[in-house]
Amino acid sequence: MPEVANRVTIRSLHPLFVAEITGVDLTVPLAREDFRTIWDAFNEHQILVFRDQPFDDESQIAFSRNFGTLETMEAHAANNYKPGHIAVMTNLDANGNLLPLTHPSMIHRLRNESWHTDSSFKPVAALASLLSGRVVPPVGGNTEFASARAAYAALPEQRKRALEGLNVVHRVTAPDEGDDSRAYSAEQKQRLTVIHPLIRTNPVNGRKNLYVGSHAQEIVGMSRDEGRKILDELTEFCTQPQFVYSHAWRQHDLVIWDNRCTLHRATTFDKTQYRRKLHRTTVAGTVSESVLARMPDADAA
Repeated sequence: MPEVANRVTIRSLHPLFVAEITGVDLTVPLAREDFRTIWDAFNEHQILVFRDQPFDDESQIAFSRNFGTLETMEAHAANNYKPGHIAVMTNLDANGNLLPLTHPSMIHRLRNESWHTDSSFKPVAALASLLSGRVVPPVGGNTEFASARAAYAALPEQRKRALEGLNVVHRVTAPDEGDDSRAYSAEQKQRLTVIHPLIRTNPVNGRKNLYVGSHAQEIVGMSRDEGRKILDELTEFCTQPQFVYSHAWRQHDLVIWDNRCTLHRATTFDKTQYRRKLHRTTVAGTVSESVLARMPDADAA
């Protein structure tokens, strides 16, 4: 199939980050220059919004592969322990019926309502996530994004120096997370306990950011409580209103975010009345962007 050239335009949606891109159909193969424009905008704006992109899973996967190798999702309750390249964020069962709030999938998906960055618990952390709005509620269900790059830039220089060189333990599930921690096996919990730098640098433009969120649980060389206190403070700092964009979904929206330098969370809606179904693909990062030091004595309990 021939590449399709488009007239791509970029419009900022927030003073610090986030851009809407128009004039491009992502469901068909792109001209190389159009993807280059998207890639440059991704590194600059961190969050990209595209409207009216009626993806199916095949076309979403094909477009996502422009960014790199796709992750295979971890097996857990929300994907019926059958992982693939598509993660489905929904309150619906296979027949389109509303799931009860007590269903294991619904309990597991509550994790998405905490500030996090996708796959920071993997040895090679995620580069990008691409979320396609297939069914969206009329009220609520926004996705909020926070720029950990803008937050880092706002820190006092003395604070930046104090944080430089620190490394952080990221886990797929916290030891004190409660019942949903049973969604992962002991093998997964050990394999998905890794160390990443607290401060990361974008290799394209050299800009630094904090790398925190709910999976970041300890700082190497500190007591668990001391490290957790600092990480919680930094996550709170990153998610102040001036660093946050709230995306109100329309059907066929595609939102792409840079997991290296942003946090995100789902917001709630009336899950007993409204239907919601979003499909996510996740692009793996590269080895050079990660510490790749898996904890040899990771707590698998």
